[in-house]
Amino acid sequence: MIKESIFSFLKIRKVLIIIFTGIVVIFGILFYLYDIPFDAIIYGCELSFVWCAVCLFIDFYKYYKRHKLLHINREQFFDDAEQLPEHMDIIEYDYQELAKELYQAKQELISKNRIAKKELLDYYGMWVHQIKTPIAALDILLQNTERMLYQIDEKEMMQKAISVSDMKMELFKIEQYVEMALNYLRVEDISSDLVFKKHELDDMVRQVIRKYAKIFISKKIKIDFKPTKACIVTDEKWFIFVLEQIISNALKYIKKGQIFIYMKEKSLVIKDTGIGIPAEDLPRIFEKGFTGYNGRENKKSTGIGLYLCKNIMDKLQWNITVDSEVGSGTKIYLTKM
Repeated sequence: MIKESIFSFLKIRKVLIIIFTGIVVIFGILFYLYDIPFDAIIYGCELSFVWCAVCLFIDFYKYYKRHKLLHINREQFFDDAEQLPEHMDIIEYDYQELAKELYQAKQELISKNRIAKKELLDYYGMWVHQIKTPIAALDILLQNTERMLYQIDEKEMMQKAISVSDMKMELFKIEQYVEMALNYLRVEDISSDLVFKKHELDDMVRQVIRKYAKIFISKKIKIDFKPTKACIVTDEKWFIFVLEQIISNALKYIKKGQIFIYMKEKSLVIKDTGIGIPAEDLPRIFEKGFTGYNGRENKKSTGIGLYLCKNIMDKLQWNITVDSEVGSGTKIYLTKM
């Protein structure tokens, strides 16, 4: 910083140094032409240059202090205008006023963006809660329709039962997407929503299995769950959400086969016999919006699920890793840090 300051200072004071040196040289020549003793001329020049050096040193010291103050506080001094060094001339005053105006404009822009983001989050939060109402109403209507099926002939009943079953499956998917949207909005501020307690890992896994039981049955996919008998300290709601996303992804990409859930050393392993993930996609599967080859090919992926899982697991202080091979399925490991 000192070397940089010296070069900058000399550049600024270059004209004054040249003028002073020129004046000394001119007077030296004049004194020489008027036969003033040479020793006196040399002595006068030496005194002049010493005086110049002292003045320059004092001036540089003040300059360096100002530079250091601005360098240290350049990201903070706008909070308090008094921290700015006193301007030395009108040009420096103009620069300080310009800097203050730019800072004020920046703060106003940040404030507008913050308000816009809050309004967007409020809107989507409201939308998610509102859309749950017609979903609940649709669920009630479906239940009433199922009751009515018993009042018609067997053949028609079978056809409508299949139709209702499909409708209920689509309703379940809507609920899942709505829940994902809501958690996507919440994930940035998840820290304030975490409640850490001791929970039975097996209970949380069973909750997820029960929730997806209809899909397991309809797709004829088996579940092989080996109880872990483990207790973990975590936030139940968010940990279950991660398990749901993993199971949901597995079910999307299994045409027929099985899902295994078991404990291996200190990791909870969720293994499926699905289509697997290409090796080139594995490093990016936790990126927001990344769908990979499978997502583009099957048009089933939003690129949000695993991104949310990674963010949530980081907040819960768990590692999530994936091991997969095309045609051989996928293994997901959840490991406490």
